Amino acid sequence: MRGLRYCAATIILILIILLASCNLDNHDSVAEKENITVITSFYTMYEFTKQIAQDQVDVQMLIPPHVTPHDWDPAPKDIRAVQDADLFVYSSEHFETWVPNIDKSLNNSKTRFVHASEGISLLHGDETDGHHEHNHDHAIDPHVWLSPVLAQKQVENIAKALIEIDPNNEPFYAEHRDRYLEQLQKLDEEYRETLRRVTKKEFITQHSAFGYLANEYGLTEIPIAGLSPSLEPSASQLAELKKIAHDHEITTIFFEDLSNPKTAQTLANEIGAEVDVLSSLEGLTKEQQDKEHTYIDIMRLNLKALEKSLK
Repeated sequence: MRGLRYCAATIILILIILLASCNLDNHDSVAEKENITVITSFYTMYEFTKQIAQDQVDVQMLIPPHVTPHDWDPAPKDIRAVQDADLFVYSSEHFETWVPNIDKSLNNSKTRFVHASEGISLLHGDETDGHHEHNHDHAIDPHVWLSPVLAQKQVENIAKALIEIDPNNEPFYAEHRDRYLEQLQKLDEEYRETLRRVTKKEFITQHSAFGYLANEYGLTEIPIAGLSPSLEPSASQLAELKKIAHDHEITTIFFEDLSNPKTAQTLANEIGAEVDVLSSLEGLTKEQQDKEHTYIDIMRLNLKALEKSLK
């Protein structure tokens, strides 16, 4: 009898140890997942990272989606968030101009900085600007994500960094990377097919953000202002733009969804044109957030707007 009790006690003890071991393993795997934190700079970098990582890691966005990155600088809490992250994903120091200063200040941090535009040849503002008389200061045009082809390169760079920091989950990241790349390739095909059929090639924008897109699909962007959306044209520049619009039969002036359309509206009024939105995907409006629009959704809306204006 005593032997039976001893055996029973031993079996119970073994079961307790096994259950405790299972719980510990589960706890460890959750802890490992929660320990990987990725901070992204602005909306598109967040979207690309989230498409690859899904819920496998904690992905956060530094710049609120309704805020224009051009008007944003990191606060101390933002710098701390970067310092505490495993990865910090940004497009380039030519867009997130504050990145080099943070990088220097965190020289002992474990955070790995992921330059999503690495390997992409960036263009000067006057190379993407059909309106050369604006006297650009040869600033670099950072808006590479607006080309679906270059967006694929950024996605590949982000996926590579995720795999390097979390190699155990490489098959998961690779699968979602490839799935998203297929969607971006389809988007590129839609742009090529649609814009091949348009009769006009020139379009006027309020801000020089669409040079890479224009170059990719054989179009010419004519910006009212330069690479800075806050610049306003002089009277002589407006007169020149009126002539260009007349010569190329341009009937739509584009402005960006997070910017004030005042400058675009002024030119439109001068030439009897209408205004329309081309999103630079630097952030999301409240309406876009409410509709849960994605990068691909908004790029398709951009394509529709371009097609309408160029027919």
